[in-house]
Amino acid sequence: MTDSSFLTVDVRDVLKAGGEPFSDIMRAVASLAPGQGLRLLAIFKPVPLFSVMAQKGFNHSEREIGGGDWEVIFTPVAAAAVQDTAQ
Repeated sequence: MTDSSFLTVDVRDVLKAGGEPFSDIMRAVASLAPGQGLRLLAIFKPVPLFSVMAQKGFNHSEREIGGGDWEVIFTPVAAAAVQDTAQ
């Protein structure tokens, strides 16, 4: 998948301000095109979101990107399966 295959949602400012970005994230997920993934930027590893997204058909990978911030890539299971078979 290319970077253009992912919609980036940066919720770091919302979280730093004490807000709750869950509804923003779910709106972004609902707007994804078929096969498109989500790139989430957060100030912590959003573990509870992993099971929510799995129920919606997404695998995830995460990495700390510095300063306590995290990047989580949510890939549609069907797209991830195609990617795995191509390797």
